[in-house]
Amino acid sequence: MNEFLTLLGDAEFWIAVLRIATPLIFGTLGVLLCERAGVLNLGIEGILVAGAFLGWLTVYSGGGLWLGVLVAAIAGGVLGALHALLVVRLPLSQHVAGLGITLFATSLSYFAYRVVFPKVDSPPKIEPFQPMEWLGLPILSAQTPLTLLAILLVPALWYVLTRTPLGLAIRAVGESPHAVEAQGINVMHLRTGAVVAGSALMGVAGSFLTLSAFNSFFFNMVNGRGWICVALIVFASWRPGKALLGALLFAFFDAAQLRLQQSGGGALPYQLYLMLPYVLSIVALVLVARKAAYPQALMQPYVKGSR
Repeated sequence: MNEFLTLLGDAEFWIAVLRIATPLIFGTLGVLLCERAGVLNLGIEGILVAGAFLGWLTVYSGGGLWLGVLVAAIAGGVLGALHALLVVRLPLSQHVAGLGITLFATSLSYFAYRVVFPKVDSPPKIEPFQPMEWLGLPILSAQTPLTLLAILLVPALWYVLTRTPLGLAIRAVGESPHAVEAQGINVMHLRTGAVVAGSALMGVAGSFLTLSAFNSFFFNMVNGRGWICVALIVFASWRPGKALLGALLFAFFDAAQLRLQQSGGGALPYQLYLMLPYVLSIVALVLVARKAAYPQALMQPYVKGSR
């Protein structure tokens, strides 16, 4: 208990929590935007990989860091457009199409890496984003600009979804697309736009890993973060504020298990510590999932003129 209380008072621990939470915030907001429009996007894992690789490759090739973030967002948007074509326009199974996007984007990114760097033993490095020491604020000053951007996106997305006609339309198309159609709004365009924008945020989440958290790209660096985002959106009840809370909660568990491994002295197998954030997250999901009010038209294909 003393070790736990000491951990809570350690500024370095909270710095790690916020750093771990950043890609989860971007990714969960991206999932939220897609699902608020009624589309499940299981392509997030592959989009994270593509964003991480292309953002890093852009900077490695001489581009600026923000250009790398932009390229990652565009890559995510393109993959989102492909997903929207399959599930909104055709429409095919959202589960199958999403998993196909993940396999396609992941394999293509790994293949491209091997083509560009055929004889590299260790990943090439870049100069990543630097901490915002000029802010002069505890914890936040140790973060990079992408973390600040992620935090600011939470109230921004909340405002768009709850206080603007566009947000009202997005939420309506996730609840009753036929009612939206009756108002003369193109459901196909609205869902496609939401999926593209949400996938662009997923691409930015991937770029954080290579342009901020690390300074290189390596295989399996995403490590299931996309699936965590899909689960966190249930915990968040499809609300931006709770999405931030969920990302911080998982990051807290993850940072705690890293510290416990270091202080445990090998008394327990390290696999038990690795399990900790996932087990506790599952428990949190079980406690709130029954009360979660999901979009009523989520995963329901829409065919114009049908009832």
